[in-house]
Amino acid sequence: MSLPKISRVLADGVLIFYRYAGSPTNPTLLLLHGYPSSSFYFRNLMPLLSTKYYVVAPDYPGFGFTEVPGSRNYTYTFENLTTTVGKFLDALQISKFALYIYDFGAPIGLRLALRRPSAITALITQNGNAYEEGLGERWKVPREFWATNSPDLRAAIRAQVTDFERTKGQYVNGAVDGGARVEPEAYHLDYALLQRPGVVDAMVDLFYDYRTNVQMYPEFQRYLRERKPPVLVAWGKNDVSFIPPGAEAFKKDVPDAEVHLVEGGHFALAGIEETFAKLILEFLEKKL
Repeated sequence: MSLPKISRVLADGVLIFYRYAGSPTNPTLLLLHGYPSSSFYFRNLMPLLSTKYYVVAPDYPGFGFTEVPGSRNYTYTFENLTTTVGKFLDALQISKFALYIYDFGAPIGLRLALRRPSAITALITQNGNAYEEGLGERWKVPREFWATNSPDLRAAIRAQVTDFERTKGQYVNGAVDGGARVEPEAYHLDYALLQRPGVVDAMVDLFYDYRTNVQMYPEFQRYLRERKPPVLVAWGKNDVSFIPPGAEAFKKDVPDAEVHLVEGGHFALAGIEETFAKLILEFLEKKL
């Protein structure tokens, strides 16, 4: 077991901050975080997986400690985030990997799978949605935003992004023991990083662009159906953003997908990393 180390690499004109653990001689497991988190989300999981895997977790542009030069004029779309993650992998010479997707990381990871289908050895989704069935009531306002891109709805999304209690609630609502196991620095760090100049605008742009992910759900599903990668679904059953029917839906395209609904909310991993590590290690031992 090894504690995560940190590093930075220049890729796609962006200085990407990332965490890694384990030996690069072992099979690689790529961890893709969600909104509004970063690789920090995986800090307690990575040591538990590092005994058998080389675990790598980048921060996307606009998230965590990745630095985007102003001269880069970066446009915050999921297509561009996917390109940046791909160039990050190229910079580290990672060509084959198991993939852990969560929240925003799901469309990034699945877009990456469409581009590099032979690179993916297995897929682990933790509240990483790819089906209409998984979109809960929380998506009502974003859906209206997608349809109109109105200034009023853009302001409503901005208000959500800048609301500390909403950021905290994503961690603690529905979590085990009412969120008592969640380390408070996680949501305080997320919120602090959201306050940096330009970041709120980037997040609002990404929420608007999320409509393109929903439009691509049929392509993601076709990839799953045709390639049938080994799939582990470990899903916080109390998530109100990506609801449990989204977890079960993976079995439509990968019938032997392993589905576990765990006691937890949207940030289900936080505070119960040992539970997830056990599921992941047992799954990869069987499938790889």
